[in-house]
Amino acid sequence: MQITQFAEGGLFEPRKIAAALRTSAEEVALTVGLGKDALQRRTRIQSDKTQRRLRELVEVLNKVQPRFGSDLIAYAWYRSEPLPGFDGRTAMQLVQEGKAQQVLEYIDAVDAGVYA
Repeated sequence: MQITQFAEGGLFEPRKIAAALRTSAEEVALTVGLGKDALQRRTRIQSDKTQRRLRELVEVLNKVQPRFGSDLIAYAWYRSEPLPGFDGRTAMQLVQEGKAQQVLEYIDAVDAGVYA
């Protein structure tokens, strides 16, 4: 996933992210912890919170995509794979809770062999 392919006018475009992941913008909103209406109005899409959550999703998927070889499989991992050390929560659940940085640090630690 190239971050620039999801941007337009300096903002993340949820419909572009949804198209790449073969889902809807409403589903993307829910997977990052936003209400499904958060991606319907231009002003809501431009808000700091919405843009931050969309960026966090793309960052997490970018980190794990090389190991899975597919954006879709990386997205499936993000949504469904419980992470050790996080009480069985998935990356999606942690991002929804505002803990994307912990997910990114976990991925870096696994890549460094800390949890291997």
